[in-house]
Amino acid sequence: MARSSAGTFVAGLTAAALAVVGFLAYQASAAQDRHGPPGERGAAASASPSPGAARKDAEAGGDRGKPKEREEPAPPAGSGAGERVVYSLRGDRVWLVGANERVTRTYRVVPGAVDPLPGEYTVSESGRTERVTGSDGVPVAHVVLFTQVEGVVVGFSAAVDGSLPEGPPKAGTGGIRSGAADGEAMWRFAEAGTEVVVVP
Repeated sequence: MARSSAGTFVAGLTAAALAVVGFLAYQASAAQDRHGPPGERGAAASASPSPGAARKDAEAGGDRGKPKEREEPAPPAGSGAGERVVYSLRGDRVWLVGANERVTRTYRVVPGAVDPLPGEYTVSESGRTERVTGSDGVPVAHVVLFTQVEGVVVGFSAAVDGSLPEGPPKAGTGGIRSGAADGEAMWRFAEAGTEVVVVP
């Protein structure tokens, strides 16, 4: 009788254990069905943009990926009107101002030892030289001269090798140097008859 009771008890425990295992397996299966296979939930989350990202994309609209038009800073006040070259002595900067007061290019320059006086000048045909050796001995290109100061010619140019002067300028030089690309832009813009306005 005792042996039969013990067997019944063991069978009951086994059945209970199997029931618990079955329930846990069911829970795991249900959780997997809700969240998808391992790794799938994370992939879906990364594929869907966050609300903040979606809002930024909407605000960007159709301009996303399109290059924005570069806006050049305006030339100094009192630098004249119309198509002209503006040169700031204090700022060591040049502006190429086209039609409708639109700045087509502006850039920094390195002045020579002799500065032009503030005022308005005009580029002459003889003031343009494609290539020559500068007064400092450097081969230069795209030379646009516009005045003289005590016998020293003053104008814009760029070193053929694209370099800019370093250190104090050589005495008696009036070359206003720029990089090669800026010098080429000046050459194309400042044809004979172009006004050059020098401001303090």
